[in-house]
Amino acid sequence: MSTTITDECINCGACEPECPNNAISEGDDIYVIDPQLCTECVGFFDVEQCAEVCPVDCCVPDPNNVESEDVLLERAKKIHPDHQFSEPIPSRFRK
Repeated sequence: MSTTITDECINCGACEPECPNNAISEGDDIYVIDPQLCTECVGFFDVEQCAEVCPVDCCVPDPNNVESEDVLLERAKKIHPDHQFSEPIPSRFRK
């Protein structure tokens, strides 16, 4: 699922440079995430970098954009065709 930014955003901008897909931009009142570019950092990091740096914890999973890791990885491959991605570990093998 895509990550979204809630209304609690303080518009600090800490999240924007952390996104490997340039999915985050400044909106009218808060920063926003383009769900067509968000891959939840799959293929780059183990956790969403925007959520890691957000000082008010407003970068959260978007329940309206639920997607599997495979779909997110395929999107990342399309966005970054020159990047070598490793395949995700199937959830049944994760601890």
